Amino acid sequence: MAEPSVNEVVPINSGFTPEQILDIYRRMILIRRFEESCYAPYRQGKFGGYLHVYVGQEAVAMGFMQALRSDDMFICTYRDHGHLLARGGDPNRIMAELFGRATGVAHGKGGSMHLVDHELGFYGGYGIVGGNVPLATGIGYSIKYKGGDQVCLCFFGEGAFNNGAVHEALNMASVYEVPVVFIVENNNYSMATPVERSSAVSNFSDRAQAAYGMKSERIPGMNFFEVYESAKRIIDEVRETQKPAFVEAMTYRFEGHGIADNATNQALYRTKEEVEEQKKLCPIAQMESQLIKFGIATQKQIDDMDAQAKDIVVDALKFANDSPEPAVADLYRSVYTDLEVKEWR
Repeated sequence: MAEPSVNEVVPINSGFTPEQILDIYRRMILIRRFEESCYAPYRQGKFGGYLHVYVGQEAVAMGFMQALRSDDMFICTYRDHGHLLARGGDPNRIMAELFGRATGVAHGKGGSMHLVDHELGFYGGYGIVGGNVPLATGIGYSIKYKGGDQVCLCFFGEGAFNNGAVHEALNMASVYEVPVVFIVENNNYSMATPVERSSAVSNFSDRAQAAYGMKSERIPGMNFFEVYESAKRIIDEVRETQKPAFVEAMTYRFEGHGIADNATNQALYRTKEEVEEQKKLCPIAQMESQLIKFGIATQKQIDDMDAQAKDIVVDALKFANDSPEPAVADLYRSVYTDLEVKEWR
């Protein structure tokens, strides 16, 4: 059987060429393999701080990032590796940051929960639950104040929605009409607490609409093309109207909340059968099935791309491990504004 040509028409109404779809898959499988590789070095004591992985939620970040312009901005929570990789971040520098090395995206001073890359419009992952939401409102206000037409994406979890500062920020975003898309990645559990046990109204899009008069909707979050279709429409509208929008993306994390949330802990709040049922909706598996169904790639090509992703991760681990520790003299760099920090950007 002949290998499918990347010049053939893609029978998916997405606007992507076959080659672009292959590149999207490469990034998605890279996110999955990158995240899976983090457990061993963390347990070996090579990471500082804590670790949260994005396994199972890849379609949300990938779908929204593909709908952004190069000059748009985004900000997210401590589960941030996947978002930066989806935007095209350098896996070597991201892994080096996890190792706390000087070659990392935050020069070894941020770690897993505080990645940043201004060149890609990424204004940081944040360890404080909901702490990024007021900042996103500020970024949106800055865009409007300067007369720009960029859009800022703000990703946060459903557990953060009950944080007081989040309500204040969403209210201000509507009052001041700032161009921000607030995206709740609803993976069903706030650490170990099911949504229905922590929120009186568990449909967050309804809450945002009722409380803030913000255009809101709930979307499926496990299939890249479904996410992208919604993301593109919503981002285009926010860019045109310069008014905020709220999205509740229904997704699921296959791993624990964090590194300490092992299989035993998870069994206390969700069953193995539930996880296995959700894995039938795996974003990676869905994408692979679509690649084959629409003649974009063969199984061998998919296997080769997976192997390439694993090689990239191996190289990233070596790069990080071989990179130098930050110099003691750099401890106070980027802390005070009167220091010379331009060369760090």
